[in-house]
Amino acid sequence: MATTSNNPSCPAPMKPTSNGAFQHENPLDYALPLLILQICLVVAFTRFIAFLCKPLRQPRVVAEIIGGILLGPSAIGRSEKFLNTVFPAKSITVLDTLANIGLLFFLFLVGLELDMRAIRRTGRKALGIALCGIIVPFVLGIGTSVALRATVSKGAEPLPFLVFMGVSLSVTAFPVLARILAELKLLTTDVGRITMSAAAVNDVAAWIFLALAIALSGSNTSPLVPLWVLLSGVAFVTFVVFAIRPLLVAMASRSLEGEPVKELYICITLTLVLACGFVTDIIGIHALFGAFVVGTVMPKEGSFATVLTERIEDLVSGLFLPLYFVSSGLKTNVATIKGGLSWAMLMLVIFNACFGKIVGTTVVSLLCKVPFREALALGFLMNTKGLVELIILNIGKDRKVLNDQAFAICVLMALFTTFITTPIVMFVYKPARRGAPYKHKTIQRDLDTELRMLACFHGTHNIPTLINLIECSRGSQRKGKLCIYAMHLMELSERSSAITMVHKARKNGMPFWNKKQDGEDKMIIAFQAYEKLSSVSVRPMTAISSLNNIHEDICTSAHQKRAAMIILPFHKRQRVDGSMESLGHSFHVTNQLVLSHAPCSVGILVDRGLGGTSQVQASDVSYKIVVPFFGGRDDREALCYGMRMAEHPGIFLNVVKVVTPPGTSLAFGARLVGVSSNKYRKTVDAVDDNNYADKKQDDELWSKFLSACNNNQESMKYEEKLVQSKGDIETTLKDMKRSNLILVGRMPSVAPLGSQSDCPELGPVGSFLASSDYSTVTSVMVIQQYNPSTDIHPLVMEESDFPEMSDTPRS
Repeated sequence: MATTSNNPSCPAPMKPTSNGAFQHENPLDYALPLLILQICLVVAFTRFIAFLCKPLRQPRVVAEIIGGILLGPSAIGRSEKFLNTVFPAKSITVLDTLANIGLLFFLFLVGLELDMRAIRRTGRKALGIALCGIIVPFVLGIGTSVALRATVSKGAEPLPFLVFMGVSLSVTAFPVLARILAELKLLTTDVGRITMSAAAVNDVAAWIFLALAIALSGSNTSPLVPLWVLLSGVAFVTFVVFAIRPLLVAMASRSLEGEPVKELYICITLTLVLACGFVTDIIGIHALFGAFVVGTVMPKEGSFATVLTERIEDLVSGLFLPLYFVSSGLKTNVATIKGGLSWAMLMLVIFNACFGKIVGTTVVSLLCKVPFREALALGFLMNTKGLVELIILNIGKDRKVLNDQAFAICVLMALFTTFITTPIVMFVYKPARRGAPYKHKTIQRDLDTELRMLACFHGTHNIPTLINLIECSRGSQRKGKLCIYAMHLMELSERSSAITMVHKARKNGMPFWNKKQDGEDKMIIAFQAYEKLSSVSVRPMTAISSLNNIHEDICTSAHQKRAAMIILPFHKRQRVDGSMESLGHSFHVTNQLVLSHAPCSVGILVDRGLGGTSQVQASDVSYKIVVPFFGGRDDREALCYGMRMAEHPGIFLNVVKVVTPPGTSLAFGARLVGVSSNKYRKTVDAVDDNNYADKKQDDELWSKFLSACNNNQESMKYEEKLVQSKGDIETTLKDMKRSNLILVGRMPSVAPLGSQSDCPELGPVGSFLASSDYSTVTSVMVIQQYNPSTDIHPLVMEESDFPEMSDTPRS
């Protein structure tokens, strides 16, 4: 009698680890080293595809689906040597098992994102759109199943095949859709809210239909089996709601804000996810269903859900989930779609999927009095497939409902419908930012009105200097009050936690108010503590966006809050040895784009520890601030800011007016051209050192400064420096090293002081002062005054009849 190991059709099970190459053993013949190679290859390859897709603003799931297909028999896997070496048949069971464990926990995270209370509060409009977005494509899916069974899927079981095709065409991928909406900044708009509500209803309905499809696809032909499966599924859900949810609520209530969550609670929850998956697998409706149900009943408030998400998401989304896409890709062979009839079926499936979702959703939206462009955008957004679609298709493939050809057709349909979503929605619907006009867009002004500033920061290392700068800027009580909007800039990622945070955004689509209580966020605590000890109004905010378009949040927020200046952190940070290291090219580009599109003045703060590494008490403030005055619009703004700072009792202002001998200019023969920070900007603010109107305004402001200086000789002084060359200018600037802060205009009419600068947005003087060789203790703020003549492409269109937006957060 032949043993299993001698049977060529059933390879011997793989041993877990090898003894190493020196023992003449091939590590790829053993499960663990082969699995490690597979994971490394899959992650590296899918991340490379994601990098290529990034300019198209595609969600990472699209790249992972493409990567899985390319690694499979459709492309690279056509090489038998590659497939047998890296993905041999004997390793697929281990790979699939690990991928499904990762998917199990990912579906738990999807359930965590899904707020059932929000679904219960879904309005009639969103509910109608969701139902129509399910029914119309489901009916078309029935017709499609008839056509496929007559051609490429002959012999398929009629009822299970019908239900699987109906669910495949009618599903909307909730987690993928949330990321697309967040990327397009639509998550908190009317379109985004309707779409998310409809998609949530669609997602729950899809899982119910999927459970029905799985129940019908069993090998047992008895009609009572599907009924028992469905009844057992209902009983399971009831048990989770009334038995498991109270346990989860109890653990969440014992996890207090600001305190670490007990490891036992996390262990219990993760074990419950696996146990519920085991139960639903016994029932016969797949283990993923159990994990999803546990996620939906989890309490969403408090730190417990947040900590769970943070513990799971990186490992699952980064390592395990790509394995699932490759597992799907290994089953997808595009080469099976051959012949005119097969390609015609592919076109039919894609057409029916798109037609059912887009037309059905658009028509119902129009009937609900949604504007046409918004209705069309809703239709394309609801057509998003992605991961949920692949789960459905893989279950259908594993249960022999879909053959290789039908599976490949449906995978390509899911990829196509998801791929077209972002570019078409960007083309069809880009809501214009509108706002009420406001006057005070600069610090230089005639009236002593309230000064509003939007101060941005990346993390805790920016906060001490920022608070000390705010303290310096508060002026005196007889002047207009200072109001600061402190905006924390956070990069939007594919993480579930990032999407959850965006869900809490304000209803008007702007960056949301941080409503955390004391003890939850040390960054918020710092600003709240300062506000209580000063007369300055500080309002913390958070902007979560991709770094390539976070400047839109900054500029639109500044316009809504009627800010006179935006303060940005420099994209370089000083190291311990005094040198400047870059935080990333993306931050550099962000600053350039804000300079180009800002609706007000902008200051870029080069932080070298103003006041040290901690907040300085108001009574202990003792700073020397220097303003080198060369003349021009930006220098006037810097001087006005310095004059306001000098009103603080602990500030001493020294203004150095740089002059040249009669008949010469600060250009010293160099060609002066303004630096355009945005290649798409159509205008460049050229520097003209012979501008009579500019010099007249310089003289007027200088006269005001001299008058103020005579009245406040204890806190202000000025001096004139005669320079005859660029070297003299550098010497003058080096003499300012002993100050705490230098305020300088971005584009004074000064010749470039260095041969080359990697920071053209700082201008000639700012680039010199921000270099690592200049100083290790003197902070610098480079200021650009708002110029309405160059603001020809604003991000916010001002309308005189637009209602004023409230500064208080909405409930």
